[in-house]
Amino acid sequence: MKFVATIDRQSETVEVTGEAGRYRVTIGDRTWDVDARLGGQGIYSLLVDGTSSVVQVSNREGTCAVEVGGESYTVAVEEATRHVIRTRGGAIRDGGGHTVKAPMPGKITHVAVRVGDRVAPADTLVVIEAMKMENELKAMAPGTVREIRAEVGQAVNAGDVLVVIEG
Repeated sequence: MKFVATIDRQSETVEVTGEAGRYRVTIGDRTWDVDARLGGQGIYSLLVDGTSSVVQVSNREGTCAVEVGGESYTVAVEEATRHVIRTRGGAIRDGGGHTVKAPMPGKITHVAVRVGDRVAPADTLVVIEAMKMENELKAMAPGTVREIRAEVGQAVNAGDVLVVIEG
């Protein structure tokens, strides 16, 4: 599964595979084999490529406070698809405009614009229901709606073009 971890406004995509305490963690072009065991409430024993560490993790207002090796970090973690929806709304820049694509399979529950409408950054374009959650896909930049390929009730696949905006 892919996540986005943010520390001090620096975000990195983290891919985690494995189960039952044995994981492979990839950040950028680096990969680690991790053995993780919960020792007590919020205290983990980690074995990362043969090096042992004790890590204390606690929830703090939507983030995690992490203490390891005498250092403290505040880490915000979210599933990668949710991060893309929150920060880009499924939009991909294309020259002077942008194309909004479905970031995941789902069902269109609302189309907020019509062809010819002017939009500003962060204006809601389409709402897609996926995994029992409604996700607003928003404009990245100002422009004019040139094409709408989504309609209420339509099932869409990840990557389907929903709205085309010209700058």
